[in-house]
Amino acid sequence: MPINKDQLRTLVVQPVLAVLDLPTPNVAENLLMGTAAHESHLGDYIQQVGGGPALGIYQMEPATLNDCYVNYLDYSTRAALKAKVDGFLAAQPVGSDGKPDKSAQLATNLAYATAMCRIRYYRAPGALPSDPNDLNGLAAYWKQYYNTPLGAGTVDQFIADYNRFLG
Repeated sequence: MPINKDQLRTLVVQPVLAVLDLPTPNVAENLLMGTAAHESHLGDYIQQVGGGPALGIYQMEPATLNDCYVNYLDYSTRAALKAKVDGFLAAQPVGSDGKPDKSAQLATNLAYATAMCRIRYYRAPGALPSDPNDLNGLAAYWKQYYNTPLGAGTVDQFIADYNRFLG
C-alpha cells in the first residue's frame, strides 16, 4: 500500500527541503513527489523489483549515493550542506565500521532518502523547470537527470504514475 501522499509531502518532503534551503523548493517538492510516485509507486517498493541495487522510495542506487558524497558533498566548500544532509542520518542501521549505514538508510529513513534525492537533482547541470506544475517539464527533467537517457523509464510512465499516485 502506498504512503499517504499528503503526509509524505507535509511531514517529510517539505521539512527536509526547508532544512536543506536550496533554490526552487516548490519545483523540487513536486519533482521529489513525482520521483517517489514513479520509482516506488509512492512507497509500495523499497527495494528494486527484480533484484537490482536501488533502495528506498526514490529507488536510489548505493553507487549513486556514494557518487553524491565523493564527487559533491565531500568537498570542503560544501561542508555546511553535507552537515545538513548527514543531520538526517539515524543512529541505526550501522555498517561494519560502527557508523550509520547510508545505503541501508535509503530504505529505512525517509528524511535521509529525501535529502539524498534532492542532492542528486541539485547536482544536475540543467536548471529545474521554472513552473512547479509543469508535469511534462518535471518528467523530462527526471528522465534526463535521474533515470538517465539510457534508463528503462519513460516520460510517459512518469506522468502516468504522477497522475495515478498524486492526482
